[in-house]
Amino acid sequence: MRKFDPWPVFFKREWNRTWPFLVGFAVTGTIITKLSLGLTEEDAKNSKFVQEHKR
Repeated sequence: MRKFDPWPVFFKREWNRTWPFLVGFAVTGTIITKLSLGLTEEDAKNSKFVQEHKR
């Protein structure tokens, strides 16, 4: 006799509850990564934020 495996049921229920958070997290991470990789050294030199945190 096969034992009942609760993991598929658990993951299906949790996916239905958390997919908006996970998709939002992925989209936000992608946007931040694209913006960060688009910065140049010249942008960093001119950035007030970078200059404040170099000290």
